[in-house]
Amino acid sequence: MSAPTRRRRWLTLCAITATAGLVAIPASAAPGPHSGSPFGARTLARLAAERQQSVGTMSPKVKEDDGDDGNEADEIAEGADQYAEARTSPGIVAPGAYGAAWTSLSKLPRTGGSWRNITDLPYDSDDARYRDIDSNSSGGSGRVTGRMAAMAADDDGYVYAGSAGGGVWRSRSGGGHWQPISDRLPAQSTGALALDGGGRLWLGTGEATTNADAYLGSGVYLLSDPHHGTFSTRSRVGGDELESTTIHELRFGGGKVWAATSEGVWSHSTKKLSGAWKLEYAPNPDYLPGGPKADDPDAAYKNITNDIAIDPKNPAKVVLAVGWRSGDDYNGFYTKDSKGAWTRISSGFGDLPTDADDVGSVTFARSADGSRYYAIDQSPEQLNTNPDSGLEGIYVSKSGSPSGPWTKIADYQGLAADGSALTSPGYMPGVQAWYNQFLTVDPADPEHVYAGLEEVYESKDGGTSWSAVGPYWNFGFSCWSIDPAKQTGDCNPTTHSDQHGVAIGSYHGKSFVYVGNDGGVYKRPVDGTQDSSGHATDWTSLNDGTIDTLQYYSVGIGKDLAHGGVSVTGGLQDNGQSILRSNDKVMGSNFGGDGGDTLTDPANGCNIAEEYVYLSIQVTQNCAVNDGSWITDASKATSYNVAPADNATSEARFIAPLAADAKNSSTWIAGGRHIWVQTHGYAIRSGDEWKSVYDLGAGRTATAVAASGGKVYAAWCGPCNNQGFARGISVGNADGTGWHDIALPATGANGTVPNRYLSGFAIDPKNADHVFLTVNGFSRQWTEGPGAGVGHVFESTNGGTTWKDISKNFPDVPADSAVVTPNGGLAVATDLGVVYRAPGRTSWQRVGSLPAVAVLQLKLSPDGSTLYAATHGRGIYTIKVRDCD
Repeated sequence: MSAPTRRRRWLTLCAITATAGLVAIPASAAPGPHSGSPFGARTLARLAAERQQSVGTMSPKVKEDDGDDGNEADEIAEGADQYAEARTSPGIVAPGAYGAAWTSLSKLPRTGGSWRNITDLPYDSDDARYRDIDSNSSGGSGRVTGRMAAMAADDDGYVYAGSAGGGVWRSRSGGGHWQPISDRLPAQSTGALALDGGGRLWLGTGEATTNADAYLGSGVYLLSDPHHGTFSTRSRVGGDELESTTIHELRFGGGKVWAATSEGVWSHSTKKLSGAWKLEYAPNPDYLPGGPKADDPDAAYKNITNDIAIDPKNPAKVVLAVGWRSGDDYNGFYTKDSKGAWTRISSGFGDLPTDADDVGSVTFARSADGSRYYAIDQSPEQLNTNPDSGLEGIYVSKSGSPSGPWTKIADYQGLAADGSALTSPGYMPGVQAWYNQFLTVDPADPEHVYAGLEEVYESKDGGTSWSAVGPYWNFGFSCWSIDPAKQTGDCNPTTHSDQHGVAIGSYHGKSFVYVGNDGGVYKRPVDGTQDSSGHATDWTSLNDGTIDTLQYYSVGIGKDLAHGGVSVTGGLQDNGQSILRSNDKVMGSNFGGDGGDTLTDPANGCNIAEEYVYLSIQVTQNCAVNDGSWITDASKATSYNVAPADNATSEARFIAPLAADAKNSSTWIAGGRHIWVQTHGYAIRSGDEWKSVYDLGAGRTATAVAASGGKVYAAWCGPCNNQGFARGISVGNADGTGWHDIALPATGANGTVPNRYLSGFAIDPKNADHVFLTVNGFSRQWTEGPGAGVGHVFESTNGGTTWKDISKNFPDVPADSAVVTPNGGLAVATDLGVVYRAPGRTSWQRVGSLPAVAVLQLKLSPDGSTLYAATHGRGIYTIKVRDCD
């Protein structure tokens, strides 16, 4: 949630591809400044001012030479693009790649042992122990978990939460005491959840928030008895038509279920579940899979649809909201004409815009009695020209028909004045409306409306007035205090920021509204109370530890000298850095924002280096324990910003590589355009202590680094997208000597390193010249790009001079990192789990039985006996190394 420690750029691009990640949004962006800000260099005033400078600089595609102009939106899109690049370059990946990979992985023989989730306990973002300069503690979000993309609830106390990457969860008690119910599916990314009139639960897979770490789905699934059953592959609706899409909404009408997807609007009978889905409308069908322009680099942007509004009085009257959030000629609202052809609506809509420049991401909501329709509209024009907000407005159709006429009932200035925490120019309500958006109506009152953007808003009079019942956070309000004894001062708890899903249901006869956001699930009574500022006084976090959907990028382990055992930390999407010490019953958060890579001293788990984005690094030597006294005495701060220079020049990737020498934990290597080395370990206090030992060259940036005994390996790409993608490996010494580029065939010929994204190194601890390389993306069977080649794991025994493909039966799935185990085995993290090659073997096994969740990093415990897996959607898992053999 917190603002960055560097200049951040705000942009609007998403590299939606046919496979994995879409767009990025470090939802860690923050609202306006306040006196006594607890964020030091992460001041929100800077963020707001830099966003104002960015007006007019946005474009629907990130340019390779895009420099750091202070535009936070550029960073968001760039991060999105980079996450996708790793999985798609050098070309477009054909639909079905992940499904085939999951089938292949599932057929592998399994190792012994079972994974143990160590983060399945509450995670307190307001932990009073950690109120240091880069912590969000005391903001008011309380207990959190990973991003929730969709919600559903009924009147029997059953609540369903669909996470971004950790599947669907069920509560039988009005929230809390959660159980996973979709672990058997090949996709754990949720786009939409909906209960139909018969109480059946529909799941649309593939998150549609168009952010960097959103994964595509495998279609729509139906659970006929959601109170007791679980989803299975046999419950998929239709055929494979919706594989490798994202699904924004599922709507019902006229005996059909309608799906708004990244590849047009589709429909299917709700009675007969077999048979193909029908493509109702795609604005640019030539760009769909199988079409003549399917390989066009812009194909993924050409058929994005957002929602479907069905007239309650006449289900034959349907309005489609169609459009890419950054703008395209096809953006607009569509309905059928007298001849049955879908036609753009150009007039008669009232206040709701119909021009393509003003229609972006849209969400509809209908009242239960059919008397009202509501809509939120995000505007590409506003996104590209207004530094304050991308929100066009909130609207109502008092006729109850989606055909209007529509009346505007809210804009960002009005919402900012209604108790919002986002009141500073450059960061106001709707600044991320393309990412944060929900809308629903109280079933008992057609004028009682909830809208979600960065915050939660409520209107009890049909939009005449609004209250920010769930402000972004409590910083900036007079009730706030950093005093640990007061938690967040006199402020009431709020929700986590960045809203995505909403539902209204009942438990024991009382109605509640449930919201899903970047911090998990929260609820409050529908007839809840507010304070004098309009903030709700009765939010309850439902993130009780039984629901673990935390999205880790990294993990670090070190001895807990104070309590025995080990301390485990890790960087998270929009939930900062978690820390779990050996005596903890509740995890704490000692850094804020988006957590990237992590270094932890094996000998002392309170020595931690945490990466934000673009090599923005903070270091602490006391676990960042702090009571907030630094606010009046700067010398009391216990963490320090130590970013190397590539951070300031934006010549590092969004999640940039960082590593410690395996033989000397005081020698660190960081990769941007340059390979940086510092030798002061956790005692480093300034970014000036880094030394550039090698310049990879203009336009190149490091994708992986590793070192052992002073020998350093660095992988790079440049250009990094599929327009001329190139990759390489450089090798040298930490003292700056001996650096050279390894000759790799540009075409990625058979048996050689493919022309794909190089994601990680694992060095043999007994011999620094013996090294393994992991390769992301998919083989040429799926990737239509030059030199895509084959293979995901390669081995060198001569310091990287030559490489041998050792993939054998390794599934064709993106490989993200690897680690050599003490017995000489090799464990590899992939987008669908962990695989292992035992010492002396050539074939691979599946490690344990994780759901289809991405594992982005593997680390070993200080004694080498335990393997830690940082999953991006299901927390951190461990397994004993001995059980893998």
